[in-house]
Amino acid sequence: MPSVLFVCVHNAGRSKMAAAFLTHLGGSRVEVRSAGSAPADTVNPAVVEAMAEVGIDLSAEVPKVLTAEAVQASDVVITMGCGDACPYFPGKRYLDWKLDDPAGQGVNAVRPIRDQIETRIRGLLTDLAIQPRA
Repeated sequence: MPSVLFVCVHNAGRSKMAAAFLTHLGGSRVEVRSAGSAPADTVNPAVVEAMAEVGIDLSAEVPKVLTAEAVQASDVVITMGCGDACPYFPGKRYLDWKLDDPAGQGVNAVRPIRDQIETRIRGLLTDLAIQPRA
């Protein structure tokens, strides 16, 4: 089973949305992690609201700190356009998704970021040869 780690600075927006979409669309066929180099105290409320609009509940999510162990345990490591210092381990696949930061933005600004992330997750599932759930 492939394992994917999403990383951004605060683990309160982009990486949480990406992990939620991959969990929602990939189900038990993929292992999903997310973390931040300087995690926030809570997930961005506009992100929680935007994801609720598409039927995904992030209200109980808590930002997590990035560890070398999480990187080592993952096959694919995706940074979210924030230039994060991520531990490097040979043999891992690293991707950087350039996405606007939803921090401090309202739900109207978060929706297009959410939709871009969903599109990228669907592409990632294709790359991993996993059929998205309906």
